Amino acid sequence: MDFWRTLVGKLWLTISGLVACVLLTLGLFLLPYIDTNFTNSDAIKRLFTYVSIIGFTMTTFFALFLLTKITQPMQQLIQATDAIRKGKYNTRVALHTSDEIGQLASAFNHMAEELERNIQSLQLEKEQMASVLRSMGDAVITFDKQGNMILHNPLGEMIMDSWHKTGWEHGGQEDDDTHTATAVSRVPEPLYPLFERVIRERQEESSNIHVKQQVWAVNMTPLYSANDVHGTVSVLRNVTEEVRTEKMLRDFVANASHEIRTPLQMIQGYSEALLDGMASSKEESDELVQVIYEESLRMSRLVQDLLDLSRMEAGHMDMSFGEMKLNELIERMDRKFSVRAKERDLKLEAGCQPTPLLIEADTDRLEQVFTNLLDNAFRHTPAGGQVTVQAVLKDEQVKVTFTDTGAGIPQEDLPHIFERFYKADKARVRGESGGTGLGLAIVRNIVEAHHGTIHADSEVGKGTTFTLLLPVRHTNRV
Repeated sequence: MDFWRTLVGKLWLTISGLVACVLLTLGLFLLPYIDTNFTNSDAIKRLFTYVSIIGFTMTTFFALFLLTKITQPMQQLIQATDAIRKGKYNTRVALHTSDEIGQLASAFNHMAEELERNIQSLQLEKEQMASVLRSMGDAVITFDKQGNMILHNPLGEMIMDSWHKTGWEHGGQEDDDTHTATAVSRVPEPLYPLFERVIRERQEESSNIHVKQQVWAVNMTPLYSANDVHGTVSVLRNVTEEVRTEKMLRDFVANASHEIRTPLQMIQGYSEALLDGMASSKEESDELVQVIYEESLRMSRLVQDLLDLSRMEAGHMDMSFGEMKLNELIERMDRKFSVRAKERDLKLEAGCQPTPLLIEADTDRLEQVFTNLLDNAFRHTPAGGQVTVQAVLKDEQVKVTFTDTGAGIPQEDLPHIFERFYKADKARVRGESGGTGLGLAIVRNIVEAHHGTIHADSEVGKGTTFTLLLPVRHTNRV
C-alpha cells in the first residue's frame, strides 16, 4: 500500500510541514538578528541546523512509531473485514492491546463471532426448509408481486416445466432463449387468475384447476412484508384420482339404485296384479309368479355380485389355489356353451395347444372369469356371428383370448369397461341373461388376484377381443 496515502504518512507530512514552516519562519527572522547581535554567528547557525535535522529525524521516528501502533493494526482490521465480506466468517484479528485499537479489535472479533453464529443459524434454517420442501408430496411455488418465481421445491419445478411445455405462460409466446427462460419462471396461465385475485384481495384462495386432463387443488396464500403484499406462496396437489373416485362413487350409487329399482318395480307391479286378482287362470297366475321369481333372482345376483366385488376390492376374497390344466377348463367351457351357441345361431370355436397348460389358480374363480367373458360375447354378438376362445403358451405366460364378431366397443369407452355398472352403449338392452353390470369388474379383480392381467381391444362394427395373461407353473417351461 502507498505510504503517502496512509494515515501515518499524512500525519508525518503534516508534522514535517509544520516543523519546516516554524524553522523557516524562525530562520527568516532570527538569522539577521544573529548576524547583527552575536559575534559567533556561525556557531549559532550550525546549532540551528543541527536542531532542524534532529527535529526532522524525531518526526520520522514518530511516524514509524505511529506506523507500528496504528497503521499496521488498522491494516489487519481492513484485511479481516474484507475476508468476512468474501464469506470467511471465521476470520479473527489477533491484537491484544489495552488501547483504543485493542478495544476496536475485540469488538470486531465479537461482532465476527455473532455474525458467524447468525449465518450458521440462517444456513441451518435454510437447509431444514429445503429438506422440508424436498420431502413434501405437494408442489410448493413462491412468486413475487410481479409474478416471478422466487422459490420452489423439485415437484414445483417439474410442474412449471411441464406446464410451460404445453405453451401456457402468461404474457404470450416467446421465441428468444432468454425470454423462454423468463417465461418458465413466470406465473403459468392456469394459476394467473388465482394469483391476481390473491394479490388484489389480500387473502387466501383455494381452487381446483384442470390442466391436461388432470385436476390440481391449489391453495394460494399472500406473503406480507410489513403491511404490504409482496408475493404469494402456492401449494398444488394432484387430486385427479380423488376427483375420479368421487365421480365413480356418485355414479355407482346412481347406477346401483337404478339396477335395484328396476327388479323391485317389476316385483311390486306383478305382486299388485296378483293381489288385485288380475290373473284369470292358473296359467296366468303361474306366469306372474315366475316373473316375480326371476326378478328376485336377478336382484339376488346383483346384491351377491356387489358383495363379492366389495370383498375382492377389500382383499378379503377367499381363494383356493391349486394346480390345474387350462386345457380341461377350455373344453368344459366349450361343452357348457355349445347348446347356447346353437340356439343363438352362433359359431363357437375353442382350442388350445396340445401340450398341457399348467397354471396355479382357483378353478372355480377362473371358471367364473371364462363364463362372464363368454356370456358377454354371446349377448353382444348377433346371429350368424362367431365366438372364439384360444389359449397358447407365450413368454412363460398363458395367453387366453376371447374374440367375438359383435358390434364392438368405441375407443373412448375401452378404458372404462372394467368399472362397475359402466355401459359402453348407454342404450343397449341386456339380453336374456339380465347382466348386473358388474361382470367385467369382477373379472378384473379375479385375474389380478391370480397375478395376471386383462385388457380389451375392439373396433366398432368388427368385434371385440379380451386378452388374459396368466403366469404358468415351472413344469410348462421347456
